[in-house]
Amino acid sequence: MRLAKTNRVRDKYRTLTEILKTNGYYQGVTHKLHVLPNEKFPHHEFLHGGRTEIASFIKNATERERPSLLMVSIPNSHRPYPNSDKTTIRVSPNEVQLPPYLADSPEVHKDWAEYLAEIEQADALTGEALDVLEQSGQSDNTIVIFMSDHGPTFQHGKMTLYDLGLRMPLIIRGPGIISGERCPELVSEMDLLPTILNLCQIDQTFDYPLHGKSLAVLLASDESAKGHDYLFAEISNRGPLPNDGMQERSVFHGRWKLVYREKVDTAWRQVNADSREFRIWGNQTYSETIRLKEEDPMQYQILAKMDPQNLGGKVPTSERYDLKSDPDEMQNLASFAQHRDQRTRLLSVLRE
Repeated sequence: MRLAKTNRVRDKYRTLTEILKTNGYYQGVTHKLHVLPNEKFPHHEFLHGGRTEIASFIKNATERERPSLLMVSIPNSHRPYPNSDKTTIRVSPNEVQLPPYLADSPEVHKDWAEYLAEIEQADALTGEALDVLEQSGQSDNTIVIFMSDHGPTFQHGKMTLYDLGLRMPLIIRGPGIISGERCPELVSEMDLLPTILNLCQIDQTFDYPLHGKSLAVLLASDESAKGHDYLFAEISNRGPLPNDGMQERSVFHGRWKLVYREKVDTAWRQVNADSREFRIWGNQTYSETIRLKEEDPMQYQILAKMDPQNLGGKVPTSERYDLKSDPDEMQNLASFAQHRDQRTRLLSVLRE
């Protein structure tokens, strides 16, 4: 109940669902909504997903002669991943290449392979939804946005500010959008609200500043269009913890990333259950990394830093990475004198 009272959208902030409803849109969402309060997300239909329900929603919107938005929340992104002991998966654990921040053992290979198998399932369900859209005859008149959740439940992933925890796919297609192109500009999830309003030609004013900006010009492949100079992220760790939580912030400008923290010695980090528990969530990597802490000490230190209150890890106040030469963020350059100017500049931008 405490979280339900604090982790909620405040009345003055207008959600996309509210704005589209005001503008006559018929809206639906599949699977979990996972936001509070429900009245800030006034969908007309709450669905379980699947071909039949998606087709029914499109039919209902068409019959009402109303523009529509359907958010297909594919559930295949979280643990438990497919259990390869019980279900045949196409991904071979022996053939997967583990990222360097994970301990190397057959169990971890199996865990990572099952994660990749889960991605395959999500991909198949995405294709299913697009196929239903195509069969409805509305595909050419529909903006499609594909995005993902943030980070798999491994070290450097979910609930961290590393690339595995922040970077996500974003694919947009639709009328007036150039197809088959990859944009190198920095963009954010927060850009989606102004982008959708722009593409749908909805003029909406706000009593507060938006942190995102419309990507419509980028989508039209205007060579003069630019994304963000910097992307910011944060983890407040204000959840079911016995204290206020460690404060974590990051700034990234396409190559260099700075992570800055406060309360590293006094506060806890929030570690989700699926990032460490096997019995319910099937996580094999957490306990396996502990078992192999003598053979793979670096990987254990990374795990202990993720869960310092239980494993005694030392969390640094500052981390800095060059993602061009170190995309897995394994070498913290915060103490390197030759990169001090980069740290000063990024920290100044972050504080501003």
